[in-house]
Amino acid sequence: MYPISQIIGSLFLILGTAFSMLGILGMLRLPDVYTRLHATGKVSSLGAVFLLAAAIFLTPLSVGKGLVLIGLLLLATPAVSHAIASAAYRIGIPIKAGQRDDLRTRLPKIKPHE
Repeated sequence: MYPISQIIGSLFLILGTAFSMLGILGMLRLPDVYTRLHATGKVSSLGAVFLLAAAIFLTPLSVGKGLVLIGLLLLATPAVSHAIASAAYRIGIPIKAGQRDDLRTRLPKIKPHE
């Protein structure tokens, strides 16, 4: 393995770990499910992309497989985050400190089972 690829892989590893830790910190510190999804959906997926890039440089994972995995991750993460936020809104989980709720008149809320 070439020293340049080890350096680049190590930098991606450090960046991926830092972004993943920021996503975890956001999960712990942010007040409601919607802002927590923002932290995990954006920051942690970027951390996972950097970790996959590190795997491309540091392991025998082929570049094609790594790029396919990165592409699938970037396609799936926003859709999953949106689905979770939509489900949370429909079952009535409140928005903390929300100033505007455009969905109130458009989407019916589902009453939870009692």
